[in-house]
Amino acid sequence: MCGIVGYIGINSAKDFLIDGLKKLEYRGYDSSGIVLFNKKAYLKKSKGKIKELEKTLVESNLSFATVGLGHTRWATHGVPSKINSHPHTSNSGKLFIVHNGIIENYESIKEFLIKKGYKFKSETDTEVLVNLIEEVKKTEKVKLGKAVKIALNQVVGAFAIAVFDVDFPDEIVVAKLGSPLSIGIDKNNFYIGSDPSPFLKYTKRCLYLNDHEMAILSKKKGLILRNFLTDNIVNQKIESLKLKIEEVEKSGYKHFMLKEIFEQPKNIKDAIRGRVLSNPDRIKISSIEDHIEKFKKAERLIFISCGTSWHASLLGEYYFEELARIPVEVEYASEFRYRNPIIKKNDIIIPVSQSGETADTLAAIKMAKEKNPFLYGICNVVGSSISRETDSGIYVHAGPEIGVASTKAFTCQAVVILMLAVDIGYRLRKIDIIKYNYLINEFNKLSDYVGIVLKNSEEVKKIANKYKNASNFLYLARGFNFPIALEGALKLKEISYIHAEGYPAAEMKHGPIALIDNNMPVVVIATKKGNYHKILSNIMEIKARGGKVIAILTKGDKEIKRIADDFIEIPEVDELIIPIIANIPLQLLSYYIAEFKGCEIDQPRNLAKSVTVE
Repeated sequence: MCGIVGYIGINSAKDFLIDGLKKLEYRGYDSSGIVLFNKKAYLKKSKGKIKELEKTLVESNLSFATVGLGHTRWATHGVPSKINSHPHTSNSGKLFIVHNGIIENYESIKEFLIKKGYKFKSETDTEVLVNLIEEVKKTEKVKLGKAVKIALNQVVGAFAIAVFDVDFPDEIVVAKLGSPLSIGIDKNNFYIGSDPSPFLKYTKRCLYLNDHEMAILSKKKGLILRNFLTDNIVNQKIESLKLKIEEVEKSGYKHFMLKEIFEQPKNIKDAIRGRVLSNPDRIKISSIEDHIEKFKKAERLIFISCGTSWHASLLGEYYFEELARIPVEVEYASEFRYRNPIIKKNDIIIPVSQSGETADTLAAIKMAKEKNPFLYGICNVVGSSISRETDSGIYVHAGPEIGVASTKAFTCQAVVILMLAVDIGYRLRKIDIIKYNYLINEFNKLSDYVGIVLKNSEEVKKIANKYKNASNFLYLARGFNFPIALEGALKLKEISYIHAEGYPAAEMKHGPIALIDNNMPVVVIATKKGNYHKILSNIMEIKARGGKVIAILTKGDKEIKRIADDFIEIPEVDELIIPIIANIPLQLLSYYIAEFKGCEIDQPRNLAKSVTVE
């Protein structure tokens, strides 16, 4: 949630900050703001998207500012408005702060500050934090860095912050706990971003802050990194970014989501590269080789995740129980962390997250660690918090995903989870060499299968146009395809604002069938493999009640083609592969319906890409 940028150096700050905010707008777009310093501070804020903020930056002297902070907001405390937008200012007008996260004890701190004479303009917890820093700085008679350290040890919650003091314009102080923050380093220039995308075109040298770390970025002294709990100096671990700037741009596509859907053949190749090998045919995943004894002894795998990643995890339950014969539970991280779950010595916890920064998933990890299980993370973003908090894990290598509704990251999660299940299943001797080699061959064809489906995008577009005015959708599937019904419904909800629900097809009779009429499209994943005749019966039940059926069917299937109102063909593949392939036309269907409706596809209302607050 929320995007933070900052700059201090020898060049103009304005253009970097605005461009950086645009690259982070997927994190929140309720409001935005910027502060620039050129002999004095210039604060500009606007409700709405970055383009509205840009209109306010007309003063010529802003271009000469070499220090600045920016923020794009996803509202938590306080409605979206100009006054609630960041940066926030202390009562003296000298301190400025941008913040991503939630200060849970802000009300008690606010009461304390009010008694001290402080006044508040906004409804935000962030304005409370900047005034707490000011109060500490004043009463303790310390510089900004020390004041930030003392203040942060008084707050409860999650935060990534950047703070600027007009009395000391040669430095910015940043700190992190729970929310992501990265620093780009280039000679005399320091760049700040919630992720590295804002500074990719300026530098590849990046420092990811860990929890409880605070950095002072100074024009005179360079970068000083400390632990704000202990005040100890921390050794800097500067990484070289492998991302390319074109990966975070639209490259001629109308929307990032469409670009990311069509990138999936390449993304799948990246996900399996170096892991699915030939001569001889085998799967080689170093993190599994290093910890195979953990999986041999595992009594249970517990997936913890949220949203789309939860659907990938559910698919993992089907894969691992089928191929590795290990019992699996799939937990919503937000619920798992608030119950008293039973975690046994030989359980393996598998958190799944695109960003690697999902607040509920991270909190669930920290809670689980108290019981000392083996933690194996699955995430997309290299260097993310989940990758650092787990014992081992695997990156899905989907590349940067900018569209708020996840597409390619989900597909790569599914591919990687299946690859893990096949690898472990074979090592545990739960699948034989014939099945193993066959599935390796399918992995190598997977990118081509997805490419075939994408070539039929215009057919999906025609169906989308036909049903764009529907107010409700039902998605049905059985077996391995059931998680895809859930994911398809979620995608439609996220970007078109049409109510949709995913159900196991057999459960339709236990409630949803009451809703079916000729105004309610029903999307059915009805491929030949996997309870084909049962799903055929379900379609007949829908048709008997006047429902409209959009079928995802196997190419050449004449029977379902005959009774469905509309259909989308996919190649005939193994039952384990079908969910990955069947998901692609559902992504396209959601996209085109949203496009016909004129929705904000990349930035759907009320959503943000990475949910870094509870």
